[in-house]
Amino acid sequence: MSSIDPQLRIGRAEIAVSDLPRSVDFYERVLGLPLRSGDDDTAELGADAERPALLLRRLAHAQAAPPRATGLFHVAWLHPSRAGLAETVRRVAAARWPFDGAADHGVSEALYLSDPDGLGVEIYADRPREQWQRPPDGRGVRMVTLALDTEDLLAQFEHDPAVAIAPGTGIGHVHLKVADVERADAFYRDALGFEEQARMPSAAFVSAGGYHHHIGLNSWQSRGGAPTPATAPGLRQVHFELSDTAALDQLERRLTDGDGLVAARGDDASLLVRDPDAQSLHFTAR
Repeated sequence: MSSIDPQLRIGRAEIAVSDLPRSVDFYERVLGLPLRSGDDDTAELGADAERPALLLRRLAHAQAAPPRATGLFHVAWLHPSRAGLAETVRRVAAARWPFDGAADHGVSEALYLSDPDGLGVEIYADRPREQWQRPPDGRGVRMVTLALDTEDLLAQFEHDPAVAIAPGTGIGHVHLKVADVERADAFYRDALGFEEQARMPSAAFVSAGGYHHHIGLNSWQSRGGAPTPATAPGLRQVHFELSDTAALDQLERRLTDGDGLVAARGDDASLLVRDPDAQSLHFTAR
């Protein structure tokens, strides 16, 4: 069976938050995502005014998720260049927002932080694909975790950061906490048609079109856990964009032919499906 559309990209993430104004302030002022629209219950932010990549939804009476709950590990914001990433690093630092970590993954350079609800955020820039290392069998990519040369990165942008994040920045991947990596990996690989790019203890990385990963899956904190409750802040939906309606129809046929998996069509002809950890996935044609 053919793989999922190689032109797939992540268009938007929907996140429920406990304090909407506080979260808008973080994503707009600290991260640099311009606020495109909003009301008392929702806010849309993103570098692209026509296609905001982040939708925040207010929770009326938020409660903390159980420590082992599945759900969001981080939303990763892909910058178009190292200079763009360095500018965001300087913006975050100027806002005195703490970083949780930084790493050189070989395929990319990344820094990590948390939003006001403790939800993970990654900011990163890719290295050129021709520089990605491959395993001996040539399948997938070799991802590592090494110390990031922050001094060299910051040298790429030495001015005061702009208020807004670099144009062209969007969601490069979403990393999920899952109850069972084998089960989740099988779903994204076999049911949806993503290709596994890398494996490590208790984690898997899958993608479309040979990218290092569009979806990360790990059970480091969530093995055997239940989904994040609807009352807790967290990821509500990931929106994927496929190249055309033919690719969307092909995905629907793939799901229909699978092992009893049911996919629902939305009013806009989109495709809605839930993964084994009840994460909502929304597929549309561009």
